[in-house]
Amino acid sequence: MSAPADTQGLAWTEASLRGFLHGLPGVDQVGAEARAAMLASRSIKTTAKQWALDTAISMIDLTTLEGQDTPGKVRALCAKARRPDPADPTAPMVAAVCVYPDLAYVAATELLGSGVHVASVATAFPSGRTSLEVKLADVRFAVSAGADEVDMVIDRGAFLAGRYQEVFDEITAVKQACGPAHLKVILETGELVTLDNVRRASWLAMLAGADFIKTSTGKITPAATLPVTLVMLEAVRDFRETHGRQVGVKPAGGIRTAKDALRYLVLVNETAGEDWLDSRWFRLGASSLLNDLLMQRTKMATGRYSGPDYFTLD
Repeated sequence: MSAPADTQGLAWTEASLRGFLHGLPGVDQVGAEARAAMLASRSIKTTAKQWALDTAISMIDLTTLEGQDTPGKVRALCAKARRPDPADPTAPMVAAVCVYPDLAYVAATELLGSGVHVASVATAFPSGRTSLEVKLADVRFAVSAGADEVDMVIDRGAFLAGRYQEVFDEITAVKQACGPAHLKVILETGELVTLDNVRRASWLAMLAGADFIKTSTGKITPAATLPVTLVMLEAVRDFRETHGRQVGVKPAGGIRTAKDALRYLVLVNETAGEDWLDSRWFRLGASSLLNDLLMQRTKMATGRYSGPDYFTLD
């Protein structure tokens, strides 16, 4: 059996993957945390804040991933995705609606022709603890139901045990099962323990064909953090420089306020560069963030807060 190949056709073995990943420069955790904190302290001037708020809205993957999700709840979420502020048609649409595979058909029907993407989690989200056969069936089901983006979870147990080729092979198989759909690879960084592991997992996912790398499922704590996202942004920047392919980044979980969202935009601009300040390359996975962005947007337009009850609940 031949060794698996990356998107450039380079063959990888367990030994070569280990050598490459452990040969990456180590992450200065203190330095990463200090730089993230410094960038988080920057303010966005009034003239740019309107643009930043609208950009953040346009980057949201509006998400519902609960056991009590219903078709009606997904339809309501899709209506909000298309028209976030019913009183203001200038408010941009969000990037995508993210749901479980069995509800992807509802989202696909509601969002048809709108330009809002349909994202579906798959591969036994959030644990990923099942067979590859079941994971691939999960992906194919989601795509057949209308998802044009798939959010998979890596096998963190295999990664932490150093079975890098197993993780690589699984991502490449899922990528193939996605067909034309884009693949977001969830690293679940809260379980990877160190920033060195975050860097290695980011590169492993990109080598295997990820279109996006994503921090978290949002089901464990910690979820997205600025230092973790900084390391991932450095990885996609360096990957494009060495491999000539641009990969997106999606922090998800715990991003609830406009202030949080704007901090991430500053981080993107100062780390990866303005090429990533676009929903094609940066997303915010969130459920409650949108309302706060809308409140801040209304405050800028009218000079007063409308209050959370003015907007629909997510």
